[in-house]
Amino acid sequence: MDEETLTTKPLKQRRLRKPNGLFDGGDRTRKEADGGRKPMPMGYGSMLETASFVKWRSRDVLGVARHHPIPCVFAAGLLFFMGVEYTLRMIPPSSPPFDLGFVATRPLHRLLAAKPAVNSLLAGLNTVFVGMQTSYILWTWLVEGRPRATISALFMFTFRGILGYSTQLPLPQGFLSSGVDFPVGNVSFFLFYSGHVAASVIASLDMRRMLRWEMARTFDALNALQMVRLLSTRGHYTIDLAVGLGAGVLFDSLAGKYEESKIIRRAEKISKTLFTNAKAK
Repeated sequence: MDEETLTTKPLKQRRLRKPNGLFDGGDRTRKEADGGRKPMPMGYGSMLETASFVKWRSRDVLGVARHHPIPCVFAAGLLFFMGVEYTLRMIPPSSPPFDLGFVATRPLHRLLAAKPAVNSLLAGLNTVFVGMQTSYILWTWLVEGRPRATISALFMFTFRGILGYSTQLPLPQGFLSSGVDFPVGNVSFFLFYSGHVAASVIASLDMRRMLRWEMARTFDALNALQMVRLLSTRGHYTIDLAVGLGAGVLFDSLAGKYEESKIIRRAEKISKTLFTNAKAK
């Protein structure tokens, strides 16, 4: 395309479209169309003229729905919960918090309240599972020489302590304690967020990295049962468990980035040493 065609053809006809039908924010600017001779004015009119949304067409919208269905579902969820939030009756300060997980586990809560022996049995099994998590995480460092899971757990429990102390949630009504539950002996604990769940996620993610698929699936299943038990005994709110899942993933990722940074620094240090030695020779 010669310069005359480039400068005289309308801007809208010279748009560069992507083949996948998605919104295209990479059209030519007036500065490019003029061969770089005239700077783009910064007025609102020119900004509006070159804004991405003014170039959207129906096929662009359909392309987004076709190529990005999950964000579209999230957008629908945003609109739905905006309606719920603005029409919801707030829980008064004198009432206990509303927890959907507590509602869903009412039958099991009544069963455990009526049978303390069953509650203690499940609590004991939960303590064993916590021991399994801890043993695996320490094993990866002390025996296999891979500290990532241990670093992740240290990060996670430190931030759990900070958040748990900063906002101390009230103990849920109907909490069913047990002397064999972890923390053992009915001692106090932070509700937000669940260290049980987060540590299990950290161990499971490490198992997947090492292709220990059966162990990972077993830990995930035990973690799911653990979450149901914690809700049934009112040992955690639902939000504690949900954030615990996210915390496990987050701090595993941060531990990985920490390890990568240490490797990069070590490599840079070695390169610098080799360069200095070669220069000296």
